[in-house]
Amino acid sequence: MNGFLESLFKLQANGTNVGTEVLAGCTTFITMVYIIFVNPQMMAASGMDQGASFVGTCLAAAIACFVMGLYANWPVGMAPGMGLNAFFTYTVVGEMGYSWQIALGAVFLAGIIFVVMSVTRLRRWMLDSISLNLRIAMGAGVGLFIGFIGLKSGGIIIPNEATYLSLGDFTQPQTLLAGLSFLSIAVLSIRRVPGAIIIGILGITSIAILMDLVQFNGLVAPPPSLAPILMQLDIIGAFDVAMISVIIAFLFVNLFDTAGTLLGVANRAGLIDEQGNANNLDRALKADSSSSVLGAFLGCPPVTSYVESSAGVEAGGRTGLTAVVVGSLFLLAIFFSPLAVIVPAYATAGALIYVAILMLSGMEALDWSDMTEILPALVTIIIIPLSFSIANGIALGFITYVAVKFFTGKHADITLGAWFLAIIFLAKLTFL
Repeated sequence: MNGFLESLFKLQANGTNVGTEVLAGCTTFITMVYIIFVNPQMMAASGMDQGASFVGTCLAAAIACFVMGLYANWPVGMAPGMGLNAFFTYTVVGEMGYSWQIALGAVFLAGIIFVVMSVTRLRRWMLDSISLNLRIAMGAGVGLFIGFIGLKSGGIIIPNEATYLSLGDFTQPQTLLAGLSFLSIAVLSIRRVPGAIIIGILGITSIAILMDLVQFNGLVAPPPSLAPILMQLDIIGAFDVAMISVIIAFLFVNLFDTAGTLLGVANRAGLIDEQGNANNLDRALKADSSSSVLGAFLGCPPVTSYVESSAGVEAGGRTGLTAVVVGSLFLLAIFFSPLAVIVPAYATAGALIYVAILMLSGMEALDWSDMTEILPALVTIIIIPLSFSIANGIALGFITYVAVKFFTGKHADITLGAWFLAIIFLAKLTFL
C-alpha cells in the first residue's frame, strides 16, 4: 500500500510520509469542517432543502479534494466558498428575486468561464488587468459582508426604523450565545488550539441543548436524500442580462481568492521552484475551477480552495495525499446529518464574524499613498456590505477606479480589461 501511495504522490521526493500526510489531512479537515454546518444553513435560507444541502456540501467538498489531490498533487482542502454562499442566498435569491435554481445556473456559467481561463492565457491577462488594490478590496469587502451576516443571524445587530441598525438585546439567550460563540472561537484561535472554529460551534450548540433551546436528535443517521437539489440548476434562466454582474462577481471572487490561497499555501509547502514558479499551479487551478462546475450540479455555490489548508501544511502536509484524506473525512461526515440540523444560527454566527475579521487582514497591503488607488478600493469595501451585494461593490469599485484614473490624468493605468468591465457595470446600473 505504501509503495502505491509513494508512486502516486511522490512522498519521498517531497520530504514526507504516509503518517505525516494523514495527520496533515486530519488537521486541515478540523479547521474547515465548520462549512458543513454553515453552508446548509445559508442554502436553506434560499429555499433549498437543508438536509440535501448538507449532503451536497460534503460530496462537493470530497470530490473537489480528491481532484485536487489526485490530479494536482497539492495539499489543499476544498469546499463551497464562504462569502459567495451568502451572496448566493441573500443577494441573488433574496434581493434580486431569482430562484435558487437560476442562481445555481449562474454558478455553473461562472465555473465554465473559470475553466476556460484556467486552460488559456485569459487567467493571466485578467489577473494583470485588475489593480492589485481592487483585488484586495474584493476580499476585504466579502469579509465585511460575511461579518454583517454573522452579526445579523446572531441577533447582535438588529433592524431599527430610526437608525436602520442598532445593537441587539443581550438579555436574550440566543444573542448572548452568539457573542460567546465569537469570543470562544477568537480565544481558542489566538491560543492556537486546532479546530478552534468547530470547537466553538459545537460548544455553543452543546450549551443550547443544555438550555433546552434546541432538541438533540442523535449524532449519526443515514444520509438525507440529495434528490431535492441534485441537477436542479437552471442554466437557461441564468442567461439574463441582469445576471451578468452576478456571474462576474462569482467569477472574480473565486478567481482572486483561489489564486491568493494557492500561492500562499504553495509558499508554505515549499512548492515554489528557484524561478519563483509554483509546481503544478496550472493543474491546481484547473482542479479548482472544474470543482465549481461540479458543485453547481450538487446544489452548491462556487467550490474553492481553503486558506485553512495552511494548517495542514504546518502539520507537514506536502502532497495530494493530504487533500485525499480531507476528502475522505468529508465523505464520512455525511453520516452526521443530525448534528448539522441541530446547530443553530447563533452558534455559527461567531464563526462568520471571526472568518470575516481574518479576511480584513489583507487591507494592510493596500497602497494608501496613492488616492487614485485607495479611493476605488475603499468604495468597493464599503459598498459590498452596505448594499448587501458583492456584485454592486465590485461594480462601483471598477466605475470609480476608471473615472478617478481618467479625470486625474492617469490614463495609462487603465487597462483594456478595466475599461471593459467599467462600461459593462455602468450599463448594468444605469439601464438594467
